[in-house]
Order: sequence, then C-alpha cells, then structure tokens
Amino acid sequence: MGDLMTGARYLGQGQKWVLRNGRWFGFGLLPALITLVLYTAALIALGFWADDLAVWATPFADGWSSPWGGLLRGTFTVLLFAGGLLMAVLTFTAVTLLVGDPFYESLSEKVEEFEGGCPEGPDVPLLRGLWISLCDSLYVLVRALAFGVVLLLLGFVPVAGQTVVPVLGLVVSGFFLALELTSVAMQRRDIPVRERMRLLRGRKALAVGFGTPLALCFLVPLAAVFLMPGAVAGAALLVRDLTGAPADGQPAAREQYGPQGMRAEPGHRSGPAGPA
Repeated sequence: MGDLMTGARYLGQGQKWVLRNGRWFGFGLLPALITLVLYTAALIALGFWADDLAVWATPFADGWSSPWGGLLRGTFTVLLFAGGLLMAVLTFTAVTLLVGDPFYESLSEKVEEFEGGCPEGPDVPLLRGLWISLCDSLYVLVRALAFGVVLLLLGFVPVAGQTVVPVLGLVVSGFFLALELTSVAMQRRDIPVRERMRLLRGRKALAVGFGTPLALCFLVPLAAVFLMPGAVAGAALLVRDLTGAPADGQPAAREQYGPQGMRAEPGHRSGPAGPA
C-alpha cells in the first residue's frame, strides 16, 4: 500500500513541477499533440470499420438465428474497439516519447538537476539514441500486446469479462506506462530495457501506483496531451527512488550499473559507459 501511494505521489509531484515551470510544460506539449492527431485518426477509422471487421472475423455466425448472431458480433465489435483503446493507451506513451525524445530528455534532465543533480548520460548520437528507443519500445510493446490479447479473450467470459477484466487491463496498462515513461531517465543511466523491467517488477506496487491513475486519465480525450509533460517529470523522480540517487545528486546509478546497465559487482567500479 505504501508503494502504491508513493507512485501516485510521484505522478502528482511531476504534474506540480511542470505547472510551476510553465515553459517546460509548453515545451512538452508539442510531441503529445502530434501523436494525439495520429491516434485520433486511427481510432476513428477503427470505429468506422469495426462492424465490417466483426462480420469478417465471425463467418461461422452467418447462419445463426436471431438474436445470437447479432449478439456475438455486437460483443466482438465492442471488444475490438475496447482493445483498440487499450492498445492506444499502451502505445501512446511509447510513440510520444519517440516523437519527442529530445524534448523529454531535456525535461527529465532539468527535473533531476532541480532535485540535486543529474547523472551524465552516455555519449550516443541522436539517430543512434532514437534507434535504441525504438527497439526498447518494441520490446515493451510485444509484451504489452501479449497481455492485451489475453485480456481481450478473457473479455468474453460472462460477468468477469465486464467487471474484473477492465480493472486488470488498467493495472497492466499502468505498469507498462510506468516502464515506458521511466525509460527516459533509465537510458540516461545506461540501464537496458530488461534490467528496467526487472527493477519495476521488484516494486510492482510503485509502478502500478504511478501508471494506473495515468492510464485511467489517458482514457479521457485530450488528457494524455496535457499530462505527458508532468508524467515524464514524475517518472524522473520515480527513477531516482528506484536507483537510490543521493540527495547531493551524484550519479549513483553509474556506481550501481556498469556499461550496458549490467549490475556492478561489490567493490568493482565501472568505467564510463560507451555508446549503447
């Protein structure tokens, strides 16, 4: 319970930070606005074609008597659109972070400097950094999609599919949102995506407490756009907690993790990380 509240508190602190620093709030809005336009167009197209997709996917129901064929296809249409919304929530952050990588990197660094110091990131060219971010996002997306498919199938279970499954979907979305948002500060510490996932699994309540309220808010039109800058700021605070960043701002993560983010052995001090 404590970590759940701590995660939610980091989210709130991040929102407060960008509101107190309005220039950075505006700085972080543009990538989210671009992504929102793209996702809105995709969801409108899905809504327009959902009925046809339901008919195409259930040819075996053509000969069913009324109302069973229509009920099945209606349920499929609703679940298809709900699945589309879930995927939008799961992938919106990854796409926005990719579009706005230089913006959010600067914002995250500023938050850490304000908190006492920012670790020096690895010297990686911009295009190389974008490629790493894309590969990391695909790694996360594949796992998020696997959970999404399972939840979509569970949605057909009577009662539980309409009550328990949506709640589980929000929790899963929250965890993967936290994983995506912390990637900005984690990459600066040269921590690879598998190690990031291990760290967050070790404190699931912290990640869920941070990401689940955000996932719920992201279901509200336009909320994702206005919350993204603060979410990035809050994720920087969360990463400082996960990696044990000291109050004086010294780069503790570089002490704890060696090149490529591998955990250093006790007594071993790794050298500067090269390009990832």
